[in-house]
Amino acid sequence: MTFYKFPHHFLWGAATAAYQIEGAWNEDGKGESIWDRFSHTPGKTANGDTGDVACDHYHRWQEDIALMRQLGLKAYRFSIAWTRVLPLGAGNVNPKGLDFYDRLVDALCAANIEPFLTLHHWDYPQALYETGGWTNRANLHYFADYAALMAKRLGDRVKKWTTFNEPSVIAWEGYVSGEHAPGEQDALKARQVAHNLMVAHGLAVQAIRGVDPDLEVGIVLNQWMEDAADNEPRSIQNAESAWNRSQTTFLHPIFKGHYHPEFVAFAGGLPEIQAGDMALIAQKLDFVGINFYSRNLYNAQGRVDRVEGSEYTAMGWEVCAPALRRMLVKINSEYRLPPIYITENGAAFPDEVSPDGKVHDPRRLDYLKQHFIQTRLAMQDGVDVRGYFVWSLLDNFEWAHGYSKRFGLVRVDYDTQKRTIKDSGEWYVDVIRRNAVEE
Repeated sequence: MTFYKFPHHFLWGAATAAYQIEGAWNEDGKGESIWDRFSHTPGKTANGDTGDVACDHYHRWQEDIALMRQLGLKAYRFSIAWTRVLPLGAGNVNPKGLDFYDRLVDALCAANIEPFLTLHHWDYPQALYETGGWTNRANLHYFADYAALMAKRLGDRVKKWTTFNEPSVIAWEGYVSGEHAPGEQDALKARQVAHNLMVAHGLAVQAIRGVDPDLEVGIVLNQWMEDAADNEPRSIQNAESAWNRSQTTFLHPIFKGHYHPEFVAFAGGLPEIQAGDMALIAQKLDFVGINFYSRNLYNAQGRVDRVEGSEYTAMGWEVCAPALRRMLVKINSEYRLPPIYITENGAAFPDEVSPDGKVHDPRRLDYLKQHFIQTRLAMQDGVDVRGYFVWSLLDNFEWAHGYSKRFGLVRVDYDTQKRTIKDSGEWYVDVIRRNAVEE
């Protein structure tokens, strides 16, 4: 057996997002988000599922922190529901919303679990969307105001802050395919939204540091590896071109200060860029979060839809852990990056409770094991990875897929809200305790 030991202070955790777990969608003064509106619109989500109740974390957070302690988590990545603290996205603050996150953070600290906070994980205020959303430059400053509000309230206990989770999903799934809220299909608008998200990110970074310059600030980007299926020059060119078109969209402006020419050509030109935008976007970060799930594969003809002999998750994503190592090494060589956290990695499989009352999920366990190993190998290649957050702590509302996909280390029975730690979760306890993985 090969033994992969991680550095002493490696941060092992799990991740969630507010709309996916909290529920209480209109309780205690919370305002409406675009995901509330979208999921309540017939035909937008699987089975008409909504996040109205989700995992009822808003009422069960103490039980969930007890589960985190049971798992031995060193850190917990969660997001704030913007409309829980600012019901209209700006203006009047909702004290009950702030109090909820106060209690959550206090309890995490008391449990010796480091809070790792995301300001925006897709649940944008409906009221701001109706004034133009991310296309309205004034609304970018409201995001910075929200960031400052949260930093003032929680910055004495929360040291690691991320502005956005996966801005590419906000732009492309929200404004091109329409699969996600707000459900638009306008590629030119999406291009501008992508740029404006980065401007809002820059403004929020400044706002957080204005509250306390010692707070660590970053962003979370989802990166897929674009692999060539063989050594044919055309296959390699297709993979590289796909990378330049899609995977550089946010890495390039943040870490190089400009857009990649192939992205610009693919997007049909540059978005509207105002004076100072690129410098604002490219200011130095304390860390970058990377979400990784799978890869795309290309041969000389183009993208390969299905790889013979490969395993696929319930999301239809190929299981290919070595692609994580290749992606980490690639971005580490092409950009001057700050320390990296793997902020999401995990797999959806159709879990069931066995007659023995347990959830046996060997495919998820192996998926995680192989990705942990590939991360350690990337670290040996010189990539500075500081921590790892498994997606997800709990089975939850999986956006347009509703409750049909289960990613959790902990199974949730949505009828009873009963939580059951899966075999993968029990295994993760041992990984964290030993700070090591055995192959």
